[in-house]
Amino acid sequence: MENSPFTTPRGSSSSIGNAGDLEVNANLTLSDKLRVFKSSTFDPNAYVATKSRSMNEKEIRHLCAYLVDLKKASAEEMRKSVLANYSAFIRTSKEISDLEGELLSMRNLLSTQAALVHGLAEGCQLSSLITGNEDSDMDYILDEKTDLSKTEKWLIGYLETLEVLLAEKRVDEAMAALEEGEGMAEEISEQRTLSGSLFQALLDAITEHRQKLADQLAETICQASTRTAEIRSTALALKKLGDGPRSHTLLLHAHQEKMKRSMQSLESTSSGGVGAYTATLSQLVFSTISQAASDSLTVFGEEEPAFTSELVTWAVRQAEQFAVILKKRILASTAAAGGLRVAAECVHVCLSHCYLLEASGLALSPVLLKYFKPFVEQAMNTNLKRIEQTSAALAAADDWFLAYAPIGRNSSALPPVSSLSNLTSLQPKLSSSAHKFNSMVQELFEDVGPLEVLQLDGLAFEGLLQVFSSYVNLLINALPATAVTENLEGSGSKIVKIAETEPQQIALLANAILLADELLPRAVVKLSCSTRGDESHRRGSDKQQRLPEQRELKKRLQREVDHLRDSFCRQHALELIFTEEGDARLNALVYLSLDGKEEQPEWFPSPIFQELFAKLTRVASITTDMFVGRDRFATVLLMRLAETVVLWLSDDQAFWDEVETGPTPLGPLGLQQVVTFR
Repeated sequence: MENSPFTTPRGSSSSIGNAGDLEVNANLTLSDKLRVFKSSTFDPNAYVATKSRSMNEKEIRHLCAYLVDLKKASAEEMRKSVLANYSAFIRTSKEISDLEGELLSMRNLLSTQAALVHGLAEGCQLSSLITGNEDSDMDYILDEKTDLSKTEKWLIGYLETLEVLLAEKRVDEAMAALEEGEGMAEEISEQRTLSGSLFQALLDAITEHRQKLADQLAETICQASTRTAEIRSTALALKKLGDGPRSHTLLLHAHQEKMKRSMQSLESTSSGGVGAYTATLSQLVFSTISQAASDSLTVFGEEEPAFTSELVTWAVRQAEQFAVILKKRILASTAAAGGLRVAAECVHVCLSHCYLLEASGLALSPVLLKYFKPFVEQAMNTNLKRIEQTSAALAAADDWFLAYAPIGRNSSALPPVSSLSNLTSLQPKLSSSAHKFNSMVQELFEDVGPLEVLQLDGLAFEGLLQVFSSYVNLLINALPATAVTENLEGSGSKIVKIAETEPQQIALLANAILLADELLPRAVVKLSCSTRGDESHRRGSDKQQRLPEQRELKKRLQREVDHLRDSFCRQHALELIFTEEGDARLNALVYLSLDGKEEQPEWFPSPIFQELFAKLTRVASITTDMFVGRDRFATVLLMRLAETVVLWLSDDQAFWDEVETGPTPLGPLGLQQVVTFR
């Protein structure tokens, strides 16, 4: 019993055929162990009843546990088998699925073909019955007569001729034959030279062949091989048949299909740049619209408002589709990257072609502007942001020393000069960040100039003010006193290099003054000088209206300069009025004590005004060197600096209170010194 877990109470060994042997003999494979269950005569109920009858409870539990383990092993074997043949199973399943799809397609195809065959059979039968009845009636009527009249003979020949002309697609002759038939029908109706049945047969034949000819003409218009002249003549023929609306619609559709095929050919063969592709595509679209408008006017004239309305609607739709194509292919990516020059060239070319259509009465420019303007605005804003960021980056490393722009730089802001001396006199000295700021602004307005029609001048003006204000704020932050204040307040201002010396600080003013007074106005003028030819003549009044806007812009630029000048003067005034320890240099005792002395005082300015005179002298010397030929700027700066100091002292209420209520009254000598502010 110890050797076998399935020993019966009588000492005999139980088996799962034989189960004990299967468990003990570990060398048997799983397939050998399962062979007893694969027999065709295997009865599970009888097997379990036989084995469990001779087992005790422990052996039954052991058998159950063994069967559970056997079940797990069987499931694992099945999983391994599935994984081993998984690729074949998937491939077979896919092939079966594809085969089912093909069978279903074949079934649908057979059903469609069967329905088509039945439809054709029924149609042919009905047509043969109708034609047979008409022909039999006509033949019966004509056969009954032994002597045919002249009109009846004409009818027979006419119908045969009409069939031949339509079969051979001889359009002009067929139309002439139809007109002849209509004329004869009117004559027969008046003279009654045909019986009622034959006359009705004639009318039916004319109507039927007219419809056949119209269908032939419509098919000809829609063919890709039909040339433009043939399209126009075919549309005219279809109109003469009395189907004008259909003729006009097919005419426009034919031009549209030709344009689509040309666009597909252009996309497959185009190897040029963005400008060449845009110009070719624009010329293709608007020349097609122009040709369609010309054909519509030639064939249909202007007597039908419905045709004119359809033409305008069709032209607007083509312009919109063209704008969408250009937006997806070029403008969207270009605007996101800030490519204003590329966007400007594309829009300018398209609008130039569009304006040529205005002579035909088709004003499609508003359609293009609706699609193009947002992308051009996006490109402009991207460039403005780039100017602001670049200026800030350069200001962080600017040494604030003025110099002429490098010789190799594109001096687009300057008028043409004939000599180096003229160049030196016209070209101002700026620091490195100001030179870069100026060049980027000039390039921006050169790019946006051709887009005057987009009415972007207002956006350009506001953008210029925005970037200039940002640059002036950088210059203000470069002043030492401002930098200290900003650091104390913890305002996240952009980092700039501090202008430590007076020449550097005056260079800040020179940057702002020269930009606002001379260089930036030159950029603004480019908006007015960009148009050419007819556009310039047509928009002359707009330029006159823009002059007040330009003057207002210059005033706003000057106000930004005033902010910087005020900050400069305020800083230097505070340096004069207060010591480094924060004590006021101006003391009322200096004036109150003059009358208490016995000797006559020597009339010299007080120390603060001596410092003011020295500072004004230094500033005058520096500004004279910096503002060569621009004495007005230096004079205004000196006046503003002196005015700031005087106003500050005038508003020093503590000083005046001490003068009025001090322990010693103000005497004549002190009063004279105070009045003269010396």
